[in-house]
Amino acid sequence: MARQPQTNEDQSIRLLKVGERVRHLLSELLTRQSVHDDTLSAHTVSVTEVRLTPDLRQAKAYVKPLLGGDEAEVLTALRRNTAYLQREVAQRLGLKFAPKLSFMADESFEEADRIDQLLADPRVTRDLSKD
Repeated sequence: MARQPQTNEDQSIRLLKVGERVRHLLSELLTRQSVHDDTLSAHTVSVTEVRLTPDLRQAKAYVKPLLGGDEAEVLTALRRNTAYLQREVAQRLGLKFAPKLSFMADESFEEADRIDQLLADPRVTRDLSKD
């Protein structure tokens, strides 16, 4: 039987599903302190998003330590333990190829704060209010 061609929509849904599975697996590994690293054990790390390339070979995991403290140290510890995390994700994911992980700081919270500050500006509030 011939393989059905995938549409862009099907591909993007698959990317989102696999990305969400990887996010859950990473969150579980970090929450259960499966990584034996003093820095990661001392911090609660939130995996906010995982973005995959269309071929599912590369994954960018966006992380944020709770309360935003020691972000650089946490990123260094995650990058130091990338091989272990990749191996665990590969075993639990069950895909033909496991994505290569890279960890990035999640800047979306700072961006949201910046937008809130802009919207709270009296000039913007004046322009947005209806008379």
